[in-house]
Amino acid sequence: MKKVTITLTEEVVEWARKRAAEENTSVSKLVGRMLEEKMRRPDEYWAAYERLKRIKPVPGFDASKRMTREQAHACR
Repeated sequence: MKKVTITLTEEVVEWARKRAAEENTSVSKLVGRMLEEKMRRPDEYWAAYERLKRIKPVPGFDASKRMTREQAHACR
């Protein structure tokens, strides 16, 4: 693990201290976890996108034959 120094406004420091206390952790660990989550988010997005592309069409379902907006509202 590496140590880094960051500069924060007083408002951010107060929020981070309160949040860390709520989660029973240190500000350092809180910030580290938040940065790690932010770092991994794009990877999770692309992994989900790849899973979506592998989904096969549902047999018997054809979206081109769905009702128009007007037809759907006329059914009320």
